[in-house]
Amino acid sequence: MKKPLTRKNRKPIFVLVIPRFEDLANSFYAGEVTKGANIAASRLDVDILIHMVDRQDHAQWLDGLLDPTFIDGILFADIDRDWDVVKKAIRASVPTMVLNNPSAEPFNCIAIDNRASARQAVGFLVGLGHKKIATVTGDLNTQAGQDRLEGYYDGLEAAGLPKDKKFVKKGGFLRTPARSAAQSLLKEKDRPTAIFAASDVMAFEIIDVAKTLGISVPGDLSVVGFDNNLDAGENGLKLVTFEQPIVDMARLGIESLYQMSLGLAKLPVKMLLEAKLVKGLSTATLR
Repeated sequence: MKKPLTRKNRKPIFVLVIPRFEDLANSFYAGEVTKGANIAASRLDVDILIHMVDRQDHAQWLDGLLDPTFIDGILFADIDRDWDVVKKAIRASVPTMVLNNPSAEPFNCIAIDNRASARQAVGFLVGLGHKKIATVTGDLNTQAGQDRLEGYYDGLEAAGLPKDKKFVKKGGFLRTPARSAAQSLLKEKDRPTAIFAASDVMAFEIIDVAKTLGISVPGDLSVVGFDNNLDAGENGLKLVTFEQPIVDMARLGIESLYQMSLGLAKLPVKMLLEAKLVKGLSTATLR
């Protein structure tokens, strides 16, 4: 007769929770998070369950996971700032780790410093002589999208440049909205000389729109992206971008959960990882 499954006679099991959103199958972020979690799982000899949830339904599915007999920890790839779902897991004594949603509260979190990187992107463009710098934002319902917008504003403020609302367009990390945003910005009589895009996917869409309008990149328009997603574009132009340590972030998330499940981690676990500026050919000194 088989013994009932308990924590003592099975491998540790961690759940990776990924919010479901448009074009999830092609999401660079989701792919990198999954890769990092699997690297850690292989090294530690633990099992990973991947659970995809609707953004507006965070709390409804959680009850089925909150059994410490079968689950040793939950890694939230993104919670869209819904901290109540994390609190619910903590109350059930299930170790939790949140990615990319930094908080001053005593929650376990590993995040990329999106705000500092966006500020650096604007500073880089200012250093090339640009003063009319626009941005195409990510999904502002996410912490990463909001932080990159705030970092853009920080960069303008540091350079003494005005915050012009007409230079801020929503892209949502998606191709079609990014194209619409680019068309709106580049058809303006007083158009920007540089654009900071909150993702590489959007940056390449901006570059493609510029090409159709007869605007040269980087001759007439400088573009900076975010992700260092080498598969984002097909125009052959190497993008100036920021490389995020997403794989490392997810790997550290699983490793930290493993330590927490053994009672070996000093809580709360908080890490802020730096994104690295990657030089390319999509920017130029303003003539």
